[in-house]
Amino acid sequence: MLQIYNSLTRRKADFVPLEPGKVRMYVCGMTVYDLCHLGHARVMVVFDVVYRYLRHLGYDVTYVRNITDIDDKIINRANERGEVFSDLTARFIQAMHEDATALGVLPPTEEPRATAHIKEILAMIQTLIAKGHAYAADNGDVYYAVASFPGYGRLSGKDPADLRAGSRVEPGEAKRDPLDFALWKAAKPGEPAWDSPWGPGRPGWHIECSAMSTCALGNHFDIHGGGADLQFPHHENEIAQSEGATGEPFVEVWMHNGFVRVNEEKMSKSLGNFFTVREILDRYRPEEVRYFILTSHYRSPLNYDEEHLEQARGALTRFYTALRGLPSSPAPAGVTGGTALAAAGDGQFRVRFSAAMDDDFNTPEALAVLFDLARELNRARGEDETRAADLAAELRALGGVVGLLQDDPEAYLRGGATEAGLSDDAISDLIQRRTAARQVRDWAEADRLRDELQGAGIVLEDGPAGTTWRRG
Repeated sequence: MLQIYNSLTRRKADFVPLEPGKVRMYVCGMTVYDLCHLGHARVMVVFDVVYRYLRHLGYDVTYVRNITDIDDKIINRANERGEVFSDLTARFIQAMHEDATALGVLPPTEEPRATAHIKEILAMIQTLIAKGHAYAADNGDVYYAVASFPGYGRLSGKDPADLRAGSRVEPGEAKRDPLDFALWKAAKPGEPAWDSPWGPGRPGWHIECSAMSTCALGNHFDIHGGGADLQFPHHENEIAQSEGATGEPFVEVWMHNGFVRVNEEKMSKSLGNFFTVREILDRYRPEEVRYFILTSHYRSPLNYDEEHLEQARGALTRFYTALRGLPSSPAPAGVTGGTALAAAGDGQFRVRFSAAMDDDFNTPEALAVLFDLARELNRARGEDETRAADLAAELRALGGVVGLLQDDPEAYLRGGATEAGLSDDAISDLIQRRTAARQVRDWAEADRLRDELQGAGIVLEDGPAGTTWRRG
């Protein structure tokens, strides 16, 4: 049975959805004021795998990933560039979708935007005021009264008393307690604004997610996910807002993926080790980046360096080499059937793969199972072609559960990070000339042609059926 580590309880437990057969999941998406970076890519890929695996288990999944399209950072960036904030966000939303598609991330079921939910945000704020959890300040701001919510701090493990001791009210703020946070911000001159009972303004960041998640999934739903950096204060504040407004438990299971590091240092612009997804995709193919992300357990830190990306490239090369020349379609029984997988290996690979994924989505262990399956496939080649075809179908099917190995092997092996170098036709011509030289025992010419191909980064593999090639 699937077990998930719950950040709220700090332990793994069997996953039992609130409604049998259905899962409702919300993940904090991007604040769209810039291009996606590697941290965003990790969130998208991690929860895409969660989404895929839950569907693989047969659940009807409603997956909501929001877009924050109004906040301080967006306003500041739009002002810096002298453009309307909505034009800025539209451009970066499109770029985000392009990056997600490149990485093989499935579209969520719903993708709500904060600016489309102002009505719901205002309604939730009014409810919080009516219940004594919030108050309107004289300057037009509205604040959540943290002291009114007894459970504050239980997600992050932080004691409000300790937090209060190290906090202070900043100049210009009108809150009563240093821990209180803004639900509604009065508009400053030139800022985007919406009408409200407290005057023109815009929502605070935290209330946006409470309103959008409950609007899409109801007051109480199964899974809420996001990066570890959101656990406090964002997710802590979401709990206080949502439970304060509805009087119901907010989320059953909280999931948080680990931080991204670059060469063992925290990724940041100030250190100069900040990479956008597009910068990485200039050098590595999307599937290589996806594979690299899955080599670390989602709750562990992910360390980005060139060596790890090269290892991902080498691993995918081995997988696609094993699949080369075999049927591309999974056998009819598929992953959820029985006969094809049993014929391919008595079901052992599926059982081990499922055990890994059922253990809190342990993708490193699941990838290790795929390696064992590829080795078994290579042993079957040339001995039992039917078994080899079954194993190839199983490898593709299990890889597909985590969004890998769905490309054409020839396209992957003959492709590259760039289009530079010899064309496919030029490579084929040199291989034909080398084959002709070998047939007349002109070994010197054959070796010269092989060296020429190797110098161009082409790896030749001679076999009973002839010579195949791939880009190194």
